[in-house]
Amino acid sequence: MIDRFQYREDREAYSAARVKALEALLIKKGIITDKTVDTVLDFFETKMGPFNGAKIVARAWVDPSFKDRLVADTPAAIAELNLPEGMAGAEGEHMRAVANSPNVHNLIICTLCSCYPWPVLGLPPYWYKDPTFRSRAAREPRAVLNEFGLPVPEAIEIKVWDSSAQIRWFVVPERPVGTEGMTEAELEALVTPEAMMGVAIAKAA
Repeated sequence: MIDRFQYREDREAYSAARVKALEALLIKKGIITDKTVDTVLDFFETKMGPFNGAKIVARAWVDPSFKDRLVADTPAAIAELNLPEGMAGAEGEHMRAVANSPNVHNLIICTLCSCYPWPVLGLPPYWYKDPTFRSRAAREPRAVLNEFGLPVPEAIEIKVWDSSAQIRWFVVPERPVGTEGMTEAELEALVTPEAMMGVAIAKAA
C-alpha cells in the first residue's frame, strides 16, 4: 500500500534524521531530557498498542455478551479487562467499537487528520495519514479495500466510520472459521491492527 502512495524511498531515514535533529534541539533547550523519547517509546511498546486491541477482540470472540457490551459502551467494556492504566487517555478518549458481520464490513478512516485509538491499535501507519487514502476511502471504500487485497462482495455492505477527536473507532473483525478449539490467548495472535482498522480480515494461522 505504501508504494501506491509513492512515498520517497528514503522516507524512513529522512524522518529519522528529522526526529534526531528535533530531539537534539529540544534537549539543548532543556525542554526534554535524553530519557524522554525512550520513555515514550517504551510506553507504546509495552503498555499502549495493538496487543491491547487483540485482547479485547479475542474476548469478544469467546464471550458474545462482552461483545454486545463492547459495542454498546466501549469504554465500560474495556474497563472490565485487566489492561494497563491509561486506556482512556493518550488518544483513547471516547473510543467506540463496531463489529463486522456476514452482512456488514466496517472500515475506519480519519478524513480530517489522523485521529486513531492509540491504546488499542498503536501508532497509525504512514498510509492512514495519507490524504489519498483518507479521501479515496471515503469516496470509494470498496475499490480501496480491493487494492489492499480485500475484495468485498457487492452483497456485503461497507460502512465507513470517520474517527475524530470526539470519537475514535476500531473494528471487531469476525472470528475466523475453524478456530473453535483455540484458547483466548491463541486467538489474540490472529488479531492484527489492519483487521481492527477494517483493511484486512482476521485469519487462522
